[in-house]
Amino acid sequence: MTRHNHGTPILLLAASALIAASLACGPVAAPTATPAPTKTTAPPTATLTPAPALGIGSTQVSEKDGMVMVYVPEGEFLMGSADPDPDAGSDEKPQHTVYLDAYWIDKTEVTNAMFGIFAEATGYETDAEKAGWSFVLNPSTGSWEQTNGADWAHPRGPSTSLSGLEGHPVVHVSWNDASAYCEWAGRRLPTEAEWEKAARGTDGRKYPWGNDPVAGNLLNFADSNLNVDWADKSVDDSYQFTAPVGSYPDGASPYGALDMAGNVWEWANDRYDENYYRNSPSENPVGPSSGGYRVQRGGSWYNFDVFVRAASRDWAVPSNWFGHVGFRCSLSP
Repeated sequence: MTRHNHGTPILLLAASALIAASLACGPVAAPTATPAPTKTTAPPTATLTPAPALGIGSTQVSEKDGMVMVYVPEGEFLMGSADPDPDAGSDEKPQHTVYLDAYWIDKTEVTNAMFGIFAEATGYETDAEKAGWSFVLNPSTGSWEQTNGADWAHPRGPSTSLSGLEGHPVVHVSWNDASAYCEWAGRRLPTEAEWEKAARGTDGRKYPWGNDPVAGNLLNFADSNLNVDWADKSVDDSYQFTAPVGSYPDGASPYGALDMAGNVWEWANDRYDENYYRNSPSENPVGPSSGGYRVQRGGSWYNFDVFVRAASRDWAVPSNWFGHVGFRCSLSP
């Protein structure tokens, strides 16, 4: 090896120079490690179950009173009675096509137990309670008698109670009382058109179950259990007065509504006008804008077959009450 005078090898001098130059430029950064790839998992895809479509057979339950409600889809139906019908009254004509938006209606009439919840929660007094009397049928004579102390909680007079009648329809209620209940329950009284469509469907049938004549398994009406001249003594529906709601499933309407023929008359929201069908709207009719009477529908345990037809109409002063009149409520979606 060639050496200089100071004895330092040339190669060592070169290396020293390189190190010095490096230090002058600052520290040398350590190499950065490449991170190992991590396994990623795709987030799970949420599976949404669509809400079932509403249609015939759909039901819901009212939170306020536990009433089951049935669904009536939107569409047209035949309202009223055709001219050839010998049982039809003049106020049921002309038969006409009506379109209704979809709605819910109570499956049965409002019961004594349900009305009791309302009365206890609100302190409500019915018109009969305020008056101190109501009309009660005397079963031996078949006539209605003004009876002091009769009201919804004492249906046959002051000495009677609702024991055993909790599931029967409430009676001795006026239109005012029925309207107040439906408002409390978050519902409303049905229009006359809503009531009739729910009772007979779209095909113009005579009764909720179809066109077959009345029978003891279909409804509660004036039959062999009732002492009145017009009672059909060939039929036994098992009850003299009211029957528990829902006692006649064979008599259900096309939408599953029960007791829409017989048991008790039911208040509708509409005012009554004998000639209303001649010029009523073809869509969502709500009845006349004025008039002193309110409509009743469906007939009762006191009436014969003509009055329990789906198209039959009756009326009363809204402050009136009787022992064969009740109601059910309705609701817009």
